[in-house]
Amino acid sequence: MFAVLRNHSSQILVAIAALGIAAGFAANLISPELPRIIWSVATLPVLLALLLQIWRSLRAGDVGLDVVAALSMVSALLIGESLAANVVALMYAGGQLLEDFASGRARREMTALIGRVSHSAMRYQDGGLVETPIAALQPGDRLMIRHGEVLPVDGKVSQGVAVLDQSALTGEPLPVQRQVDEEALSGSTNTGPTFDMVATRPASESTYAAIVRLVQSAQESKAPMTRLADRYAMVFLIVTVVLAVAAWYFSGDARRAVAVLVVATPCPLIIAVPVAIISGMSRSARIGALIKGGDVLEALAQVRTAVLDKTGTLTRGYPEIEDVRSAPGRAPDELLRLAASLDQASTHVMATSLIEAAKARGLQLVLPTSVVEDAGAGLEGVIDGHRVVVGGSGYVRSKSASGDPATFRDGLKPGQAVVAVAVDGAVAGIIVMADPMRDDAQSLLDSLRQAGIKRITLASGDRQDVVDEFRRELHLDDARGDLTPDQKVAVVSAEREHGPVLMVGDGVNDAPALAAADVGVAMGARGTAASSEAAGLVLLVDKLSPLVEALKIAHRSLGIAKQSVFVGLGLSFAGMIAAALGYLPPVQGALLQEAIDIIVIFNALRALR
Repeated sequence: MFAVLRNHSSQILVAIAALGIAAGFAANLISPELPRIIWSVATLPVLLALLLQIWRSLRAGDVGLDVVAALSMVSALLIGESLAANVVALMYAGGQLLEDFASGRARREMTALIGRVSHSAMRYQDGGLVETPIAALQPGDRLMIRHGEVLPVDGKVSQGVAVLDQSALTGEPLPVQRQVDEEALSGSTNTGPTFDMVATRPASESTYAAIVRLVQSAQESKAPMTRLADRYAMVFLIVTVVLAVAAWYFSGDARRAVAVLVVATPCPLIIAVPVAIISGMSRSARIGALIKGGDVLEALAQVRTAVLDKTGTLTRGYPEIEDVRSAPGRAPDELLRLAASLDQASTHVMATSLIEAAKARGLQLVLPTSVVEDAGAGLEGVIDGHRVVVGGSGYVRSKSASGDPATFRDGLKPGQAVVAVAVDGAVAGIIVMADPMRDDAQSLLDSLRQAGIKRITLASGDRQDVVDEFRRELHLDDARGDLTPDQKVAVVSAEREHGPVLMVGDGVNDAPALAAADVGVAMGARGTAASSEAAGLVLLVDKLSPLVEALKIAHRSLGIAKQSVFVGLGLSFAGMIAAALGYLPPVQGALLQEAIDIIVIFNALRALR
């Protein structure tokens, strides 16, 4: 019973105040004195609820503009303006209901993300299926994902084809297909037939769990502009009381003081700003850019300089084969097959790319034997009876009796890497690999400039000659290579002389620079990656286009928030002056106050569009 009253208190108070006004006018047919009693009684529940809210705020150290509403109701009752008091009560309760509606609309996209969390999954166990709480799921567990279910953890498809709706994560409306051994992200919805997957992370470390934590943090945050509005609220309260007392003192009419209090509206400050900020965050979440807090959105609207990491930001983030150069008498596909077969025993990112490329060409890989790996240098083993060595040029040369990988390197470009291969003691060729630039890199950088970024700097751990090539191709303002994580932090600090700095990165080594920037932007929200934890904005897809939209949304949301404050306060002060001069009676003042509230709140909600 109490839970129902608490959850629907705004609706109940609006109903009491509205019924009081209607009953008072009806009672006027019976007795001229009865309406005043009814209006006064209908005001009291709202006033008591308001006083309780003020008491809670004072205990928390906040002095809000709700005090103005309480003063207006009390003063109206004291001078016999019971209808005005009842109208103020209705307007206040209606304003609270309108605020709940506006906040709910503003948070809708973020709240929807949290509401999609799975609670259990069907796990294969002891030859059957057991419904298991997601907290008990571990890497390696095999799960059945039925049609319509939300994936509870990150994993890889183990049987069947997964048709996944990832719109809640990425904002992309079209379903995607994932084949066997391809990754499937938690939070996606299975829109196709039932398939099996193997969990790769526990639920607490999965992509969706990380997103939910970011959303919860965002909902609890407070923007600097909102905190500034709180300070303005105190000034507004003092001005309101002084103007009300002055109107009473100079006119001798207490009704003027009541009218001033009644027409004073808190909405432009205490409602409009947070609604506009939250609306912007919600709109940004819808397009795949999760902003952690209102302070981040406000800072995003002010950034003028962008520092970008190269790998995974301007490039695709994983190496691809650009050429296979084999010795005379040996087919390139055979060289790739031998190298990929051996690399099945390695976890190196290059090995993964070789294996995927070989499978894409339809090459049949075999299991390697007698494998010996020199971490970071290369590995050797036996494939189909042949002794195969794969790795860097120096490593392969040292393991070979004849040949040199250097003879295959003619015409290599900056940024290209070489995987050398030797077979039965002779160098058999090289595989040329590179992390290619994103096809849309230039257009995205142009879009960043159009969205307010004046200066773009590349900061990378890659070689300086590779970074210089990117600078020339993409017309960057500056480019720094051979950087360590602490040197990236220094670059961010140095760029502040050009204005607030945005840093974009995707690796663990980018985390310090992301934390040092005014706004850190992480590419992708995979699990508990250090970059996602350190960043203020997380792109839920590995591309920059949502960042461009987020910048536009931040500018618009902040502009709407300021507009709501200035327009709302301007109307409020105009109404207060009119009331002080006797041109606006208390009842009409209350109606004007509610009209201003409605205008300001719905203007703030424009940030959702």
